Amino acid sequence: MNKSKITMEQLVSYAKRRGFVFQASEIYGGVAGMYDFGPYGVELKNNIKKLWWQEMVYINDNISGIDSAIIQSPKVWEASGHVERFSDPMVDCKSCKKRFRADKLANVDSVDIPELTKLVNKFDCPNCGGHDWTDIRQFNLLMKTFLGPLEDDNAVAYLRGETCQGIYTNFDNVRETTRAKLPFGVAQIGKAFRNEITPGDFLFRQREFEQAEMQMFVDPESADKIFSQWKERRMKWHETILDKGNLRFREHGENERAHYAKDAWDIEYNFPFGFKEMEGIHNRGDWDLSRHSKFSGKELEYFDEESKKRFTPWVIETSVGMDRLFLAVLADSYTEEQVGEETRVVMKFKPSLAPVKVAVLPLSKKPELSKLSREVFEIISGDINVEYDETQSIGKRYRRQDEIGTPLCVTVDFDSLEDNAVTVRDRDTMKQERIKIAELKSYVQSKLN
Repeated sequence: MNKSKITMEQLVSYAKRRGFVFQASEIYGGVAGMYDFGPYGVELKNNIKKLWWQEMVYINDNISGIDSAIIQSPKVWEASGHVERFSDPMVDCKSCKKRFRADKLANVDSVDIPELTKLVNKFDCPNCGGHDWTDIRQFNLLMKTFLGPLEDDNAVAYLRGETCQGIYTNFDNVRETTRAKLPFGVAQIGKAFRNEITPGDFLFRQREFEQAEMQMFVDPESADKIFSQWKERRMKWHETILDKGNLRFREHGENERAHYAKDAWDIEYNFPFGFKEMEGIHNRGDWDLSRHSKFSGKELEYFDEESKKRFTPWVIETSVGMDRLFLAVLADSYTEEQVGEETRVVMKFKPSLAPVKVAVLPLSKKPELSKLSREVFEIISGDINVEYDETQSIGKRYRRQDEIGTPLCVTVDFDSLEDNAVTVRDRDTMKQERIKIAELKSYVQSKLN
């Protein structure tokens, strides 16, 4: 088995060829930083989101979920600091007019403009080779839109730059309706938008993406302990679906930490282009609720009945980029194996993540086999995603299912008409087992579990 890293070029090509990810508006030339998830991509992504939701909401008695609006009051983004601070350092080449992120050009994690200016001036333009740069200036990443019939300053609104603000503005609503006591959390999965200067690395840096965030509201005195617990817990969760050797922690330095952050760590994955952030775990202090309280005029404090204390809760945040996690799962699962004289490509998704759980494959298109195969399909479909395929040779169909990561293939052959049994092939071992049709559903469930 060869687990050597797949290149980005291979990954992008594979994702399109096998129906995982397509360039958005491809027939019109595409839109940079925007992607569509295909038939297998949407299944894989939904499975990842389901596992995350189970981990956050279903197994915890103090975490509930919400789904907040993509467009909120513009004042939300003023309170959060996004209107003022949500920006990237931008620099233009005067020769070719191409725009770059200054920190990426200088290959540093810094927002210090004087430092970045010195570093950028050491580099030639990667596009044209010129060496004449504009001054570095901040470029706000919020995407603007307008509400109502007039496109003026009074109608300006923003597509949300992150999903967590809808959680903070609903702090009181959730607390009151669930009767929650600290510490309690609120989870959300949803779209966010950033007007990235230079989107790139496929799904890693997009203008439209999906986040899965959990905000835990805590007593300030317990914040450090709860932060440490969630930091370790999130790494353990990633290790259940990804190779441990491709994961690591990285602590934020003081010069890159958000102004409100008391502590901040990243879980990084070893993507084809190196270790990069996949999830952030942050101690946000009382910044969020205190700011929204100030800007809205609504008190967002918490009264502890035992201690008789009233205070603004602190927030411990876990925030994972779903598209980045999707990309990591693709890269992590890609495997090449030598089978006889050929190389087999197989996506070794864990069964819980596999886009298709079972494929039903009649040995030929003979009517009697097709009829029985359809009956087999109906027996095992409904609770899981099952694919039916009767085109091409059985060998080519096996290889196709290997490449989309299907754990089990069920072959209906001419013997099936006599013995009411089918052949079940395991994706990873390629071993085959004869199973009675009457026992097939329970067999499949046991194998997938």
